[in-house]
Amino acid sequence: MSKHQIYDEDSLFSRRKLLKVGLAGVSIAGTAAVGRKLLLSKANTSVKIPLLPEDLPNLGNNINPMAICREFDYGTVKQENGRLVREFQITANITHLQLNSLIEFPAWTYNSRVPGPTLRAIEGDWVRVIFSNQAGHPHTMHFHGIHSAEMDGVKPPVSNNKSFIYEFEALPYGLHLYHCHIPPVTEHISKGLHGMFIIDPKQGRPPADEIVMVMGGYDIQETKESLLGLEPGTLDDNEHTKIYAFNGIPDYLARHPLPIYQNQLVRIYLLNTIEFVPSVTFHIHANFFEVYPTGMTLRPTQKTDVITMGMAERHILEFTYSLPGQYMFHPHQDDIAEAGCMGRFTILQE
Repeated sequence: MSKHQIYDEDSLFSRRKLLKVGLAGVSIAGTAAVGRKLLLSKANTSVKIPLLPEDLPNLGNNINPMAICREFDYGTVKQENGRLVREFQITANITHLQLNSLIEFPAWTYNSRVPGPTLRAIEGDWVRVIFSNQAGHPHTMHFHGIHSAEMDGVKPPVSNNKSFIYEFEALPYGLHLYHCHIPPVTEHISKGLHGMFIIDPKQGRPPADEIVMVMGGYDIQETKESLLGLEPGTLDDNEHTKIYAFNGIPDYLARHPLPIYQNQLVRIYLLNTIEFVPSVTFHIHANFFEVYPTGMTLRPTQKTDVITMGMAERHILEFTYSLPGQYMFHPHQDDIAEAGCMGRFTILQE
């Protein structure tokens, strides 16, 4: 039996037992926190990162866009036959997101959140992703990066209550993404099936306050027509049927500004997953950032305060604020910013 196949839940359980005991696998880190220590062990970790403000609302959701900014999933780290393996557990499911006071959206999600978990590995790690589908529709996980054809996440489709194990070497270093590749791909991504995949270079990067920002959009035409008592297909794109967000929930980081410290190097991992327009810009106020295209360089290639990104394009941005206060960040297309893709930084004095 090939190990690269669709599993039902019972056989997947047996497969997991095999992975634990049949390959001389000895767990050296059972939690993401330990994985984080391994990644940062060679770096000066004296980075000042503010605590999250207390009592942040989640609008009834189980996700918090501000928490997502600094959440990284390093997987469970093991040694198997002398090689480091980083194992992740991902489940596709249906999650009803409260996008604002009126709109509840039936999202398709990885691990019940939009975006999916930010998976993180080191260049050269062996990555294993145990993917289970509990979302009703067939889904997959397609990773941007280098891997074999059978690990490409296009075929086979993983049906409901089935599972698949993706395995590959983490290459190349950079800022990548994963998403469902079942047609229509646009629908699967825009309904929530996307996430960030960071591969750190072996030598690491300078210490910084690291922040994840995923720009996304939702097509709320059906939901809005239902609220208004209209027949399906009545509204068109000119009648505000799209809303946008940083890290899953519209306007959240505008209402609840993201705190960062004055004179602290900030590193933003920025990904555009907005399917509805050819390109989107990203702009920060009263400052400039250095750009590391696709995260695949160790030195910046330009310095600017606005960058244009196509769908699935991503970059690492670095900057430091020297003056305290509140500063906006947003796309420079007003219709997208005003429809939910808006945020603010609060710069805290040292």
